[in-house]
Amino acid sequence: MTSEPPPPGQANRIDTTVPHPARMWNYWLGGKDHYDVDRVAGDQFSQAFPDIVHIARLSRHLIARVVLYLVTEAGVRQFLDVGTGLPTVDNTHEVAQRADPACRVVYVDNDPLVLTHARALLVGTPEGATDYVEADLRDPEAIIAAAARTLDLTQPVALMLMGIVGFVSDEEGAHALVARLMDALPSGSYLALWDGVNVVTGEALDQAQDDYNEREGVPYSLRTRERFGAFFHGLELVEPGITSLPFWRPDPDPLAELKEVDALVGVARKP
Repeated sequence: MTSEPPPPGQANRIDTTVPHPARMWNYWLGGKDHYDVDRVAGDQFSQAFPDIVHIARLSRHLIARVVLYLVTEAGVRQFLDVGTGLPTVDNTHEVAQRADPACRVVYVDNDPLVLTHARALLVGTPEGATDYVEADLRDPEAIIAAAARTLDLTQPVALMLMGIVGFVSDEEGAHALVARLMDALPSGSYLALWDGVNVVTGEALDQAQDDYNEREGVPYSLRTRERFGAFFHGLELVEPGITSLPFWRPDPDPLAELKEVDALVGVARKP
């Protein structure tokens, strides 16, 4: 499986000599939008930590459950999905607009390959809106300014940070960046956030992550449960609170394997 050549005008912006997390994730999910360098890095990481492929797949099912909850139970009709990654099945707008075609979704990413594919593949309903913004989580003001062109920021918005905050360290102010995004959203908005932690595997995962961070271009920080929970300071967590990915409102599938993994999720309402 090999990614198609980048479109004209994008080729000089896509570095195929360094693995990129979005392309590695796509590889683990069985997609086709990755290069040799991504497959090599992905295989090295999964050999050291085989559960990463399982977590990647769990995360896709989680996004669908979270979005469906936000539309059908929380009444949210607007989504700001930051660090969206490469398109796959049941993307945020697809789940939201199936539940209510009038939902509005803004995707944000800083990888030109992601944005190229998003513009080509993520087409929303005529009743709603779907837009794409090139920006970095480290620039919340730019994200909010761009999102305001599509979203009504006087009405509740669900901020989706799904597997992305680990790429911003505590030293870079990850918690403050998330708080600044939430500060720009009105009461009744939600934060939906999952990310990698190390609560199950222990030393083997720490070693795999350290090896990757030393070798590759985009380092990732594994937080403790306490540092993960700090992202929800001042917000009202919905049931079941902060939990391992498979345990957040699981589908009623008696054959589903529910076991704790090294990834936590929380969904919380802004009072």
